[in-house]
Amino acid sequence: MIAKRLRIEGSVQGVGYRHWMVRMAGSLGVSGWVRNRADGSVEAQVEGEAVVVEELLRLCRRGPIAARVSLIREDLVAPEGAVGFAARASAA
Repeated sequence: MIAKRLRIEGSVQGVGYRHWMVRMAGSLGVSGWVRNRADGSVEAQVEGEAVVVEELLRLCRRGPIAARVSLIREDLVAPEGAVGFAARASAA
Protein backbone atom coordinates (compact mmCIF):
# COMPACT_ATOMS: atom_id res chain seq x y z
CA MET A 1 0.00 0.00 0.00
CA ILE A 2 1.15 3.53 -0.76
CA ALA A 3 -0.17 6.95 0.15
CA LYS A 4 0.37 10.25 -1.64
CA ARG A 5 -0.58 13.84 -0.88
CA LEU A 6 -1.52 15.68 -4.06
CA ARG A 7 -1.77 19.37 -4.91
CA ILE A 8 -3.64 19.79 -8.19
CA GLU A 9 -3.27 23.18 -9.86
CA GLY A 10 -4.93 24.85 -12.80
CA SER A 11 -8.60 25.52 -13.48
CA VAL A 12 -9.81 22.90 -11.01
CA GLN A 13 -12.36 24.66 -8.80
CA GLY A 14 -15.95 25.30 -9.85
CA VAL A 15 -15.79 22.51 -12.43
CA GLY A 16 -16.85 19.51 -10.31
CA TYR A 17 -13.31 18.24 -9.80
CA ARG A 18 -13.82 17.07 -6.19
CA HIS A 19 -17.01 15.16 -6.91
CA TRP A 20 -15.49 13.67 -10.06
CA MET A 21 -12.46 12.54 -8.05
CA VAL A 22 -14.70 10.92 -5.40
CA ARG A 23 -16.38 8.89 -8.17
CA MET A 24 -13.09 7.91 -9.86
CA ALA A 25 -11.41 6.93 -6.58
CA GLY A 26 -14.45 4.92 -5.55
CA SER A 27 -14.52 3.04 -8.83
CA LEU A 28 -10.84 2.13 -8.41
CA GLY A 29 -11.03 1.26 -4.71
CA VAL A 30 -8.69 4.10 -3.67
CA SER A 31 -9.19 5.52 -0.18
CA GLY A 32 -8.61 9.04 1.08
CA TRP A 33 -10.04 12.50 0.68
CA VAL A 34 -10.12 15.61 -1.51
CA ARG A 35 -10.76 19.30 -0.75
CA ASN A 36 -10.54 22.75 -2.31
CA ARG A 37 -7.86 25.15 -1.08
CA ALA A 38 -8.17 28.91 -0.75
CA ASP A 39 -5.43 29.43 -3.37
CA GLY A 40 -7.59 27.84 -6.10
CA SER A 41 -5.90 24.44 -6.06
CA VAL A 42 -7.32 21.07 -5.02
CA GLU A 43 -5.59 18.97 -2.35
CA ALA A 44 -6.03 15.24 -1.89
CA GLN A 45 -4.64 12.29 -0.01
CA VAL A 46 -4.89 9.01 -1.88
CA GLU A 47 -4.10 5.55 -0.47
CA GLY A 48 -4.19 2.07 -1.89
CA GLU A 49 -2.30 -0.46 -3.94
CA ALA A 50 0.33 1.26 -6.07
CA VAL A 51 -1.23 0.26 -9.40
CA VAL A 52 -4.64 1.80 -8.59
CA VAL A 53 -3.16 4.93 -7.01
CA GLU A 54 -1.11 5.48 -10.17
CA GLU A 55 -4.20 4.92 -12.33
CA LEU A 56 -6.08 7.55 -10.33
CA LEU A 57 -3.15 9.95 -10.79
CA ARG A 58 -3.26 9.32 -14.54
CA LEU A 59 -6.97 10.18 -14.56
CA CYS A 60 -6.41 13.25 -12.36
CA ARG A 61 -4.01 14.74 -14.90
CA ARG A 62 -7.03 15.19 -17.20
CA GLY A 63 -9.79 15.61 -14.63
CA PRO A 64 -13.44 16.18 -15.53
CA ILE A 65 -14.24 17.67 -18.92
CA ALA A 66 -14.39 21.33 -17.77
CA ALA A 67 -11.13 21.18 -15.78
CA ARG A 68 -7.74 22.29 -17.02
CA VAL A 69 -4.97 20.71 -14.95
CA SER A 70 -1.64 22.51 -15.27
CA LEU A 71 0.37 20.71 -12.57
CA ILE A 72 0.07 17.96 -9.97
CA ARG A 73 2.54 18.03 -7.11
CA GLU A 74 2.78 14.69 -5.32
CA ASP A 75 4.54 13.61 -2.14
CA LEU A 76 4.75 10.17 -0.53
CA VAL A 77 3.21 10.29 2.94
CA ALA A 78 2.26 7.87 5.70
CA PRO A 79 -1.14 6.23 5.14
CA GLU A 80 -3.94 7.58 7.34
CA GLY A 81 -5.86 4.31 7.16
CA ALA A 82 -8.83 5.93 5.45
CA VAL A 83 -11.83 3.80 4.54
CA GLY A 84 -13.53 4.98 1.36
CA PHE A 85 -12.97 8.30 -0.39
CA ALA A 86 -14.72 11.55 0.53
CA ALA A 87 -14.85 15.24 -0.28
CA ARG A 88 -13.86 17.37 2.71
CA ALA A 89 -14.67 20.97 3.56
CA SER A 90 -12.44 23.57 1.91
CA ALA A 91 -9.12 24.40 3.56
CA ALA A 92 -7.54 27.79 4.13
